[in-house]
Amino acid sequence: MGFRRVLREPLLHFLLLGLALFLYYGRVAPDDDGGKRIVVSQAQVDLLSTQFQATWSRPPTPDELNGLVESYIRDEILYREGRSLGLDQDDAVIKRRVRQKLDVMIEESIAQNSPTDADLQAYLDANPETFRKPSVVSFEQVYFGAEGDVDAKLARARTLLQQGADPATLGQPTLLPARQDHVPLDLVARDFGKEFADALAGLTVGEWSQPVSSGFGMHLVRLNAVEPSQVPALDAVRDVVAREWENARRKRAQAAALAELRKQYEVKIQASLPPVSTP
Repeated sequence: MGFRRVLREPLLHFLLLGLALFLYYGRVAPDDDGGKRIVVSQAQVDLLSTQFQATWSRPPTPDELNGLVESYIRDEILYREGRSLGLDQDDAVIKRRVRQKLDVMIEESIAQNSPTDADLQAYLDANPETFRKPSVVSFEQVYFGAEGDVDAKLARARTLLQQGADPATLGQPTLLPARQDHVPLDLVARDFGKEFADALAGLTVGEWSQPVSSGFGMHLVRLNAVEPSQVPALDAVRDVVAREWENARRKRAQAAALAELRKQYEVKIQASLPPVSTP
């Protein structure tokens, strides 16, 4: 009777079940042989096939797929042997790749929903210069070069232009455009130089200017129209603001995550460093 009572004990059933599972696992699971066992699962083969198809726009042939598996096994063997020899230590390339993977993991772990209009408007308000549109100008110019008696030529030509002379009859031949309409000021700076664009922004509309210098020489310029620089409304730059908002959020999140991780480390710099410059 005592033996039967023992057989009915739940604790005995639990121990027997645990023993059975242990014995079963010992039969079907391979021994731990120190990292010398490489398993190429169906999921890994499918991944190799998918990567091949993404590269070559077709599935691999049976021979190619077997070659991919052999390459995977070769890479895995070399990687493990390299690690066993400590070749992964103090390697800048490996460190960079690991850091990049961790950055991706951090980003995924802190992913947020898409920004609201309020988020984007607040970001636009806080960073107006990032999205400011440059002034748009329309102007005419007469080129006089940089050699010879330029000052005298400029003075005479300006008098003639103020009297209504045709600009095309004055100055020197040039490939520079004689007239430009509705051109952003940053593109003017690209074509004529920043000094010319800065001077153009300060001219009086409708009047032939005093001599203006560019990277090519001297000019007389008449500013015909100007649209002032402005910060656009959110609807006009929503996609750009959303992209910059996301970049800023990612940088903040990464910095915060790194700061938390750094708290877990004791950092000692045993070197003489130059003082940090202040802005």
